[in-house]
Amino acid sequence: MPGRNSEEHGASAAPSPPTSAGAATRTLRETMLNAPIEVTDEGGPVPGLVLLHSRGAPACVARPLSATPLVLGRETDDEALPVDPNMSRRHLELRHLGGDFCVRDLGSRNGTFVDGAQVCDEHRSAAARVLRAGTSIFLLCPDIRPFRRFGVERIEDMVLGPSLSVTWRTLAQLARAGSNVFLRGESGSGKERAVQAFHAMGPRSGRPLVAVNCGAVPEGMAERLLFGTRRGAYSGAASDAEGYVQAADGGLLFLDEVAELDLRIQAKLLRVLETKQVLPLGENRPQQVDFLLCAATHKDLRAAVARGAFREDLYFRIARPEVVLPPLRERIEEIPWLIDTVVQQTAERPIAVHTSFVEACLSRPWPGNVRELIVETRAAVHQVQAEGRSTLKHSHLPERAGMHFEAAAALDSAEYAAQHPPGKSRGTPGRAEIVAALRAQDGNVSATARAMGVHRTQLRRWMERFGVDVQTLDQPAAD
Repeated sequence: MPGRNSEEHGASAAPSPPTSAGAATRTLRETMLNAPIEVTDEGGPVPGLVLLHSRGAPACVARPLSATPLVLGRETDDEALPVDPNMSRRHLELRHLGGDFCVRDLGSRNGTFVDGAQVCDEHRSAAARVLRAGTSIFLLCPDIRPFRRFGVERIEDMVLGPSLSVTWRTLAQLARAGSNVFLRGESGSGKERAVQAFHAMGPRSGRPLVAVNCGAVPEGMAERLLFGTRRGAYSGAASDAEGYVQAADGGLLFLDEVAELDLRIQAKLLRVLETKQVLPLGENRPQQVDFLLCAATHKDLRAAVARGAFREDLYFRIARPEVVLPPLRERIEEIPWLIDTVVQQTAERPIAVHTSFVEACLSRPWPGNVRELIVETRAAVHQVQAEGRSTLKHSHLPERAGMHFEAAAALDSAEYAAQHPPGKSRGTPGRAEIVAALRAQDGNVSATARAMGVHRTQLRRWMERFGVDVQTLDQPAAD
C-alpha cells in the first residue's frame, strides 16, 4: 500500500506484500469455475511457519519446521522469508520437536512474543500460535500444506484463505451440477456473499437471485410475502402481488435464517418444494414455479427439529447438500488481508497499518466474524483520520471489539472494580484456578481468557496479582 510511514516501529515502507496469491485481476467466477475440484493433500501434516504480516503489509509465505533449528533475524539466510530490518541480527530460534513448537529468544532487542506474551527463554506448545518478532507476524501451524496449495487470494472484494478456498470450490462443484445447497455458518461469516458466488457460478446466473431474511419478515406477513396474494384476498389487498417464490422463478431463492419461519409457513414451503407449485393467498389455482433453493442458518437445525421448532420433513428436504462456512477465528490468515482491504477502501489519505493493530485483531475471537472486523477496522480508520494521524495502531481498537459479549461484560466489571478498589471481586478466581486453566490451554493466555469468559487484559491482571508466569506453570508456587 503506498504511503506507509517508515518512521514508526511496526509500520514501514514495505515492498509489495509477499504472498502466493496471484488472482487479483480475476473475477471470483473465473477463479472458481477454473479451479480443480480435488483438493485433498497426500501424506501427513507438515508443521511449519506461515508469515502473515510483515513491515506493514499482509503476507502468506509458508515454510516447514523440523528438529533442525531455524534462526530468524536480519542475518537469516532463509530464502523463503523476507528479511525484517526491525529484527535483531539473530533474533529467535524455531524448531518442531516431539510434536511441539519450540520458540527461543536469542537476546533480541525488541523481544519475541507468542500470543502477545513475551518469551523470556523458551516457549513450547503443540497448538497453533501467533508469533511476533520485529514487524513480522507469523502463525505456528501444525500443517502448512493448505497454505502452500492455496495461499491467500484477494479476488474482487473477497479474501480467500485455504479453508475458505476449499469451501468455495465445493460451492463451485454444486453450482456446476445445478444443485440446491444448504449453508450453515455463524452470523457475519459471509453466507450472503457465498450465495452470490454460488449463483454466479451456476447455470442460472443470468436469472433472478431473490434473497429473503426470514428473521426480518414481519409476523403475520410471511405467507403473503413468500407466496404472493390475489386482489381481495384480505382487507387492503387492492391488487395482485407477486411473492418471493414467484419472483425467483427460473433463478435462485435464498432463504436466510430459515429456522425463523413458523411451522405453518414451513408446511406450505415444503409443499412448494415437492410439487413445484405455489398457491398465492386468495387463489384457488396453483402456479408452476421452477427455482433453485439455498437455505441458510446459524442455528443447529437438528436441535430445532428435536424440540419441535422445525419440521423434520422440511429439514430432510433442504439440509443436504450442506456447506459449512468456517468462522473467522478458524481462518485468521485472512485477517491481515481484510484489514488492508478495508484501509484501502476507507482511508481518504494513505494510512499505515502498525503491527500492533494486526496482532490485536489476530488475538480476538470475533463473534461477529468478518462483518464485525470490517466495521471495527473502518471505525478505527475514521478515528485515525479524525486525529490527523497516519498510522493505525492497537490503541485505535476498542478493548471490547472482537470479544464475546460475556467477556466484554467481564471487562466492564473489571473496569468498574478498578475505579472502586475496596474489597475483592466476588468473581475473582484464586491462583490455583488460574494456573489450572492456563495448564488446560497449554499456557495460551488468549485461549485461557476465552475459556474463562474474561478479557485477556483482565486475566493478565490476575496473573500479575498472584505471580503466575506461563513460563513456570509446572513449578510449585513459592510459600
